[in-house]
Amino acid sequence: MGRLFGTDGVRGVANVHPISAEMALRIGRAAASVCKTGETRRHRIVVGNDTRLSGGMLESALTAGICSMGVDVYLAGPLPTPAIACLIRSMGMDAGIVISASHNPFEDNGIKIFSREGFKLPDSQEDELERLATSGKNEEPPPTGSGLGTVHRIEDAPERYTEFCKKTFPEDLSIEGMKLVLDCANGATYRVAPAVFSDLGADVTAIHCSPNGININDRCGSQHTQDLAAKVRGIRADAGLAFDGDGDRLIAIDESGEELTGDHILAICSRMYKDRGELKNNLVVSTVMSNFGFRLALEEMGIEYGAASVGDRYVLEMMQSKGAVIGGEASGHIIFLNHHTSGDGILSALQLLAAMRRQNQPLSQLSKIMKLSPQKMINVEVTSKPPLESLAELQDSIRAAESELNRRGRVLIRYSGTQRMCRVMVEGPTEEMTERLASSLAETVKKCIG
Repeated sequence: MGRLFGTDGVRGVANVHPISAEMALRIGRAAASVCKTGETRRHRIVVGNDTRLSGGMLESALTAGICSMGVDVYLAGPLPTPAIACLIRSMGMDAGIVISASHNPFEDNGIKIFSREGFKLPDSQEDELERLATSGKNEEPPPTGSGLGTVHRIEDAPERYTEFCKKTFPEDLSIEGMKLVLDCANGATYRVAPAVFSDLGADVTAIHCSPNGININDRCGSQHTQDLAAKVRGIRADAGLAFDGDGDRLIAIDESGEELTGDHILAICSRMYKDRGELKNNLVVSTVMSNFGFRLALEEMGIEYGAASVGDRYVLEMMQSKGAVIGGEASGHIIFLNHHTSGDGILSALQLLAAMRRQNQPLSQLSKIMKLSPQKMINVEVTSKPPLESLAELQDSIRAAESELNRRGRVLIRYSGTQRMCRVMVEGPTEEMTERLASSLAETVKKCIG
């Protein structure tokens, strides 16, 4: 069948393998088996989803699979991915499952699984889960009678998560009266995000906050901030906050309508932590995709930098191994391990607002902490994913580009872990050079494997 798990769970077109009802049932059974501790008690898994049309179908199939193995299911309904990680810990669940394809279009969906500690599963447990799911077999006999799992709904799940988020904002600060615009991407944050910021006293305007099952991420949210920027300028807001479909990313807009990347947010919050003596081991973790300007900013602040592979799970692994408290990606996945086990867009927004209050400066001023190097990213659809080093023509083109850059930039080409795409990224000293080299390399990728 091929490998199920990519860099962020199982993902694909809904109702097509592997995101089919049949495979969801198998994954549910496998997850139930893996989460059991051997104790003679009822085990429990919490299941949540974003607002995609296919979420109900997959939720039903997962639930059936879990219950068929004698494990109880607790349904949280449409909530951000980090909310499920939060509920696992606060309610003492044995695992959590999120049905979401994050920032992908509504036709796609995915399945992410969290451990009883609230972290995404390590590779070893994913491998075991995949073995069980693809074989369709479980070592233990299926229960019958009263041994079957039961289904419950967590009626107050949104309120639990809202209260958790509010408690992460510093008690000595206030956002009373701040004018904020939220773009909820017609996704999982549509109820909880406006509640969090309103409850803390902000003047909130929410856009793209009416999900209908097919409009999630549709020209809105963290990847499409044009509407948010226009609204911020239109009502003269202090900031705009854009979340993605499952609410674990944040991209911000300053008061003038300019976009701040995840690198900007990470740099601003890192300085706040360092100034307050809270930056554990004086270390920040990001990925190889972070802008070169971000690294320079950390160097100027005297902060150590760790570069992980792309994917928030790899950022988290490096943070844990090196003892860092802050890490993230340019895409807006930011992890504050002193508060949560997962990237969380709402939590990240609250930390950013705290930095604004502590510095008593607008976002446009705070963002000057770093200067973005010209960067061009081109996503090329591919028909296959052979090892890039095996493509001689592409390797020749990369060497030629690097020679022209002459250490004034870099080239990074990698496959997407969740889509049939090859990502071509170039950073250089000028916009013209960067655009030209990226376009040339993308054409080479298309010629080789497009």
